[in-house]
Amino acid sequence: MHDTVDLEIRGVPSVFVASEVFIDAAVSQAQALGLDPARVFVPHPIQDRTDDEMRAMAELVVEQLLSNLRA
Repeated sequence: MHDTVDLEIRGVPSVFVASEVFIDAAVSQAQALGLDPARVFVPHPIQDRTDDEMRAMAELVVEQLLSNLRA
């Protein structure tokens, strides 16, 4: 999230992606930073997914990612 916030401050539209298990942590960290960066959450876990599973997951959220970048 820190990189996303830094990029946003520099004027670079950014969205971070994390698995759903990190929702509460992301909310807490955003509050601590005093910012509310764009974010998209995907199903957990992601580390053991196959390439095909990762592509399918990306297809599920690509429109949400693009929408956040356009906002």
